[in-house]
Amino acid sequence: MNEILPIIIYILVALGVLGSLAALLVRSRRTPPGTYTTTRDADDDGGITSRGVGTDTLERPTGRDTMPDVVVPDDLRDLEEASTGVETIPVETPDPVQGRLARLRARLAKSNNALGKGLLALLSRDRIDEDVWDEIEETLLLADLGTAPTGELVDALRARVKIAGSRTPEEVKEMLREELVKLVDPGMDRSLATDRHLDRPAIVMVVGVNGVGKTTTVGKLARVLVAEDKDVLLGAADTFRAAAAEQLATWGQRVGVPTVKSDVDGADPASVAFEAVKAGIEGEVDVVMIDTAGRLQNKVGLMDELGKVKRVIEKQGTVDEVLLVLDATTGQNGLNQAKVFAEVVNITGIVLTKLDGTAKGGIVVAIQRSLGVPVKLIGLGEGADDLAPFDAEDFVDALLN
Repeated sequence: MNEILPIIIYILVALGVLGSLAALLVRSRRTPPGTYTTTRDADDDGGITSRGVGTDTLERPTGRDTMPDVVVPDDLRDLEEASTGVETIPVETPDPVQGRLARLRARLAKSNNALGKGLLALLSRDRIDEDVWDEIEETLLLADLGTAPTGELVDALRARVKIAGSRTPEEVKEMLREELVKLVDPGMDRSLATDRHLDRPAIVMVVGVNGVGKTTTVGKLARVLVAEDKDVLLGAADTFRAAAAEQLATWGQRVGVPTVKSDVDGADPASVAFEAVKAGIEGEVDVVMIDTAGRLQNKVGLMDELGKVKRVIEKQGTVDEVLLVLDATTGQNGLNQAKVFAEVVNITGIVLTKLDGTAKGGIVVAIQRSLGVPVKLIGLGEGADDLAPFDAEDFVDALLN
């Protein structure tokens, strides 16, 4: 017994040393919460306080003694570790892109074609006088097309109808189709910047006001990218809405995508965004998508904070895509929101959601004309695969069918 006792003691000591080393390694996996080891931008203020030369430190949230940790999965390809404590969700296989496009076109044609049918009925009348042209103009304005595009379309149709001798329904439909396609502008670049760079992932930020479906859009877009065989990482920087991080993580788990999030509501969103990009770089993923909190476009402080989140992300790499999510049913209010967001974070593309309900198709033209930014994605329902790339000609054809 006396001979065995020293051996047991040595084993226990060795286990203690190994445990200490393992704890140090786990802690070193993260950047200290809220600290960025890069040089400050000259305009990087509003909530970031310098605590030493050459570093940026986020202010601690009001009412908290310590900055909450950001949870970063150690193995970005191992969802079992990333989802500890979360109910296991079966990994799904997203529908192919072409199948989703066909289904969405059919749905749009059934649910949102009042604009096209109304114009066709007016233009097919035996006699088109000034009263009819007034009705056409009113129809276009009610469809949220905007004043300038409406004037252009009416003038173009007037000229073509005057030149055309006969006006069969087929001729009228073709004239209207051609002029609407011109307004929607098929020449705009609607591709998503989601190709990995040589040394880092593509970085995508998703922004918008409260209630437009940003988190759902991020989840659906993750499905689209997974279907394209891309390795994706999500960052839950919407830290102010209850259960937003869990909602995003659930979307990710459904298609085998990990999520970087804070374990405390109200954490600094810039800290979470920074850690997500850092984890994406270390994990060599293809795309990092950052979900941000809803911002009221008339609240200066909130919009400034959104700009800060983008600046903090770009300490590790340029944001390749900033997608603004808009509820298509809000019409001209959505246009006002878009203008403010574009000033703060340089919008590169629009995602129009809820285009299957009472939305008016003209808002597509109005937003693109106002911002010079293309509509890149459309959502036409609540289903997981109800998000698809926007195509100008398909959109017009659906309106007129």
